[in-house]
Amino acid sequence: MSLDRAASPRVVRPPRLRLGVNIDHVATIRNARGEGYPDPARAAEIAMAAGADGITAHLREDRRHISDADIDALAQLTRRRGKPLNLEMAVTPEMEAIALAHLPHAACLVPERREEVTTEGGLDVAGQHNRLAPCVDALRAAGVRVSLFIEPDPLQILAAAKVGAQVVELHTGAYCLAVRERRASAPDLLEALKRGAWEAADLGLEVHAGHGIDFETVGPIAAIPEVAELNIGHFLIGEAIFTGLDPAIRRMRALMDAARDEAAA
Repeated sequence: MSLDRAASPRVVRPPRLRLGVNIDHVATIRNARGEGYPDPARAAEIAMAAGADGITAHLREDRRHISDADIDALAQLTRRRGKPLNLEMAVTPEMEAIALAHLPHAACLVPERREEVTTEGGLDVAGQHNRLAPCVDALRAAGVRVSLFIEPDPLQILAAAKVGAQVVELHTGAYCLAVRERRASAPDLLEALKRGAWEAADLGLEVHAGHGIDFETVGPIAAIPEVAELNIGHFLIGEAIFTGLDPAIRRMRALMDAARDEAAA
């Protein structure tokens, strides 16, 4: 991997850090009672009005939260509103077919195990090149922007570039957990994210970040200059119980903007 700053085809970050709001756990609450409410599409409407630049939804193989009908509704809604839909998906023939049928703005390929509570780490792109490449190629050929959810590991970042992804989303979960638990490893984990973001941009990849981000951890992540987008969901839905979804998103948006402005000053 070349780390020559002068020679590298770096991606210039947009002037405004984008916020993608993941509405999966509105569906989790709905499904707890098997009712038709709360409606994830309504949450998406509120999120976009509150400052979300796009909507993220993970259609899991076991359909534990978002359903196929939700994806139908969200795809139509985001097109009407002129906002991007980011479909998180496992690398399976079923999910590839669904993505090709709906043609979301972006598809973020993630690892998925049925027994996990939530996504536990990044894709092993380096070890699964031959499995990932056909899916990446098919999605790109259909005009879908392909993102890979990975750890900030130089080997995985290089593999993501080689497999043809346009975007990497760096897994921020370890850093966010270390901050919440006041672990001594937090600064080192933040440095790994910074280095990973620089290395990805150095290879011409757009850099996103997500998983576990809250009001306390968003500032240091938003201040990383190469990061173009944050995807945040679980914390915002949880905070909405106490303050409402609109105020929670507006506060997150304000913290992101303040951190980016301070870093650029």
